[in-house]
Amino acid sequence: MRESTKVRIFAAAKRDSSSVGRALASQAEGRGFESRLSLLSPMKPLAERMRPVTLDGYIGQQHLVGPDAVLRRMIDSGRISSFILWGPPGVGKTTLAQIIAHTLETPFYTLSAVTSGVKEVREVIERAKGNHFFNQHSPILFIDEIHRFSKSQQDSLLGAVEQGVVTLIGATTENPSFEVIRPLLSRCAVYVLKPLGKEDLLTLAERAIHEDTELRQKQITIKESDALLRYSGGDARKLLNILELVTDAGSEVRPVEITDQLVASRLQQNPLAYDKGGEMHYDIISAFIKSIRGSDPDAAIYWLARMIEGGEDPAFIARRLVISASEDIGLANPNALLLANAAFDTVMKIGWPEGRIPLAEATIYLATSPKSNSAYMAINEALSFVKQTGNQPVPLHLRNAPTELMQELGYAKDYKYAHDYEGHFVNQQFLPDGITQRFWHAQQNPAENKLHERMIQLWGERYGN
Repeated sequence: MRESTKVRIFAAAKRDSSSVGRALASQAEGRGFESRLSLLSPMKPLAERMRPVTLDGYIGQQHLVGPDAVLRRMIDSGRISSFILWGPPGVGKTTLAQIIAHTLETPFYTLSAVTSGVKEVREVIERAKGNHFFNQHSPILFIDEIHRFSKSQQDSLLGAVEQGVVTLIGATTENPSFEVIRPLLSRCAVYVLKPLGKEDLLTLAERAIHEDTELRQKQITIKESDALLRYSGGDARKLLNILELVTDAGSEVRPVEITDQLVASRLQQNPLAYDKGGEMHYDIISAFIKSIRGSDPDAAIYWLARMIEGGEDPAFIARRLVISASEDIGLANPNALLLANAAFDTVMKIGWPEGRIPLAEATIYLATSPKSNSAYMAINEALSFVKQTGNQPVPLHLRNAPTELMQELGYAKDYKYAHDYEGHFVNQQFLPDGITQRFWHAQQNPAENKLHERMIQLWGERYGN
């Protein structure tokens, strides 16, 4: 066993405070490490047995690891900077981090945000300092579910990441913009991983039944794959768990033929629970938002109940309500955003189970409100226009003029103060020279009709259509 592999296993073993973990850590320092470790290791699950150790065996995420893709170039160059992998479970975040450490032959430390605190973070950083020799790559610190780290835990990483003591690889199923503190996020690139597609999942299934030593003995063939793909939902780990479940349940039968009926019957005996981090999590929140957008309060409240019963994070639900109020109701009923924000604050104050009531109130209010995405469309159109036209200069009369020199150069000259005029409005230029683009277009609802009429009254033909 290579020394780098020993270091990685030893580091993982020392973090285990159980008697077995202490035994592994102790024996790792002595001779006969491999034989002792094998005596203590139970049979690994199929998903762990099939975990690749090189990019050649890695399935999916070709936009990141395919030829000339960003992570492939980083790995080939031998220089890895800190980054965060964002994507649903079972798409290869942990595996990719391990492959990088294996390829670069650098010490690899793992922390789980669920079980580790500031103390554990500092201990690993001190251990990493001791493993940083000469021109060797910085040890890799992989933090699973980094979105669960508190602000103080994330703060404890900043110095080590900035100084290069460790190269941080974080994994998260939640949007890092919401869950990772800005100073840490600014020091890390963010790469988005996608659910595995049909071809990737079938390739993985075929590889498992032909290459895994246990499954190979069972002479498995996949006659039908629809149920296998549907229940796995783009999650490689779930696919392999289902495959193992289906084939283990009929282990006395040779050969094993996988059909949709067989998969469905086995999973009915072992029903899949709501997975807060898995594919069902994304499907149900999607159905929830689309029901609100479609003005169906009964469907929206049903999906809300599904999430509550499944143990979904109430903050996650509340955030989606705020987003829906902005994106889907918008200017048709501006009070929707106020109520969604109030529901968010209330849930944070009172917690469960009473928090279900303001969530239900906001859900029904949003679903029954008139809908408009004019603000959403306007900002998207404006962003697209800015990307095409670049940095247009601000007209002189709109510029700030805090110094005498700026005033002499004409900054703020001829600016008309709107409050000095009747109706608190005066017709003057606010866009850059030569730009007459319209971005906001009122939609047909009472609130926006009223806003549109006011714009016509003020600006005339500019808002006439």
